[in-house]
Amino acid sequence: MINQVLLPFIGYFFIIIFIGVYSTRFSSKGISEFFLGGRKMGRFVVALSAVVSGRSAWLLLGVSGLAYVQGMSAIWAVLGYTVIEFLLFLYYAPRLRRFTEKNDCITIPDFYASRFNDKTGVLRLTIVAIFLIFMVAYVSAQFASGGKAFFAHFGISQNSGLLITAAIVLLYTLFGGFMAVSYTDVLQGIMMILALVILPVTGIIRIGGWGEMMTMVPEQTRYFNSFSLPALAFIGLIGIGLGSPGNPHILVRYMSIKDPSQFKWTAIVGTVWNLVMGVGAVMIGVVGRLYFMDAAMLPGSDPENVFITLANEIMHPVFVGLILASVFAAIMSTADSQLLVAASSVVRDIYEKIFHKEDNIPQLKLALLSRISVLILVTLAVILGVYTKDLIFWFVLFAWGGLGAAIGPTSILALFWNKTTKGGVIAGLMTGTITVFIWKSIPFLNELMYELIPGFTLSFLLTVVWSLYEKKRKS
Repeated sequence: MINQVLLPFIGYFFIIIFIGVYSTRFSSKGISEFFLGGRKMGRFVVALSAVVSGRSAWLLLGVSGLAYVQGMSAIWAVLGYTVIEFLLFLYYAPRLRRFTEKNDCITIPDFYASRFNDKTGVLRLTIVAIFLIFMVAYVSAQFASGGKAFFAHFGISQNSGLLITAAIVLLYTLFGGFMAVSYTDVLQGIMMILALVILPVTGIIRIGGWGEMMTMVPEQTRYFNSFSLPALAFIGLIGIGLGSPGNPHILVRYMSIKDPSQFKWTAIVGTVWNLVMGVGAVMIGVVGRLYFMDAAMLPGSDPENVFITLANEIMHPVFVGLILASVFAAIMSTADSQLLVAASSVVRDIYEKIFHKEDNIPQLKLALLSRISVLILVTLAVILGVYTKDLIFWFVLFAWGGLGAAIGPTSILALFWNKTTKGGVIAGLMTGTITVFIWKSIPFLNELMYELIPGFTLSFLLTVVWSLYEKKRKS
């Protein structure tokens, strides 16, 4: 049985490593190719890569675990980010793509520096610091997810599983850069959607159908009622989508598309993909509750293990191997993207644009430094992942919320409001970041509402107020 599980599982890893090696020639040409695919990515790749890289193991393990505990109300988290990302594809992405190409911006800090003529580097450094704080934590959470998946299925210690996951992500990201990451995202997206459709459908059929399923859950009225949430909890879930315009591993997908006129097409494809994956994750948690009524029946008594445990219970070993691979697909599709964004901030925004802004550095040297940066960041993420004890769902949401609160409102205003000033953006960046840390650290506030909501709101307001103040002072 173990061999039947391992064969498709190992086969999947060989395929993504092959993609990484295959992409090496292109990614080694220069920094634009390594971090942005030379702005030559097709619409289908961008559509899938943008939505898949934003979901991570949080979708498969976190959302399914949330639905296991709370029931159908978990669907609001899915609807929140789906609607926001649909609007981003239609309105935000085309503006970002046109501006960044016109001004030769490779990174998000590049965009800010160009938009506000940041000659001192203060704005660029502020954004890079925010990226590194949250993205190393984000990547470490993905690696921890891999360790949890190995533990739940193979009984391997979580730390050993974490190291295996990190090694595989490092290998193909190091070789192939953005192109490898984007192409593997397509494969990973297909793996995820198959698992998220096949597993809950199989579980419902084996139970005896939807009607039979609804009679089996204790407190079924509350469990199957998506509106059975307190108002603030509802706002917290639906507000998760506010993180999307602030997470740079999603934004760089918009910058990489070859033809900006195709964003309407990507909006439709990306939205369908988001909905199918999200609904599937919620249904896995609900169906899993019927098979394992008590969380003590799950490995480590952890609701986030319901996805893999349910697969072991009802699927053929070969399909279990594919489903297990889908978990790693979710992990890797986000971790690799975040590594590239963090590495690009180090090489492009600190090394090239601040310390060597007057020098003409060979592109091959920059590509080499980019790979070294990826290696260092993986090491830091592994160390943090070994010592973190937080649940994946909330640890990922903290990093997602921090980036969303700082980058989201300021980037929207920078693109759509011509009165935005550099000082206003710095004030918004700092406000969003500090608010998330304070809100998360105070138990009363943390239980009251997801920290992204107040962080995003205060960041947006202060950016506007400070910008208007600066404009008035100069007039």
